[in-house]
Amino acid sequence: MERHRISTESAPAALGPYSQAIVAGGFVFCSGTVGIDPDTGSLPEGVAEQTERALLNLTAILEAAGSSMDQLVKTTIFYANVEDFATINQVYSRHMPDPPPARSAPANVALPRGLLISIEAIATLEMGN
Repeated sequence: MERHRISTESAPAALGPYSQAIVAGGFVFCSGTVGIDPDTGSLPEGVAEQTERALLNLTAILEAAGSSMDQLVKTTIFYANVEDFATINQVYSRHMPDPPPARSAPANVALPRGLLISIEAIATLEMGN
């Protein structure tokens, strides 16, 4: 099976030895996507703002891979404070297709660099890709 790296300047660059996403077997496997602004490198304050930016970054990665948020089948949300669950859900729900993808959401995860959230995703490729 062939694997293809996805990299877009419309999302933050990988912070280590990993790819923003890999396309393989008709799926797009996205690494944990965070709320860093790709244009400025800044990190918004607050979990709602970081969640919104992370989902915009995820959208850009999926589009670069030839997929979209409508093709999501699974997400995993890692977040720093369990008390932020309702806020995250409120922002997250605005970006999800119907029906929403399967999801896991482990809380109280220690994330580096002041990050409050990281979202992994798996999506299918759109027809024709």
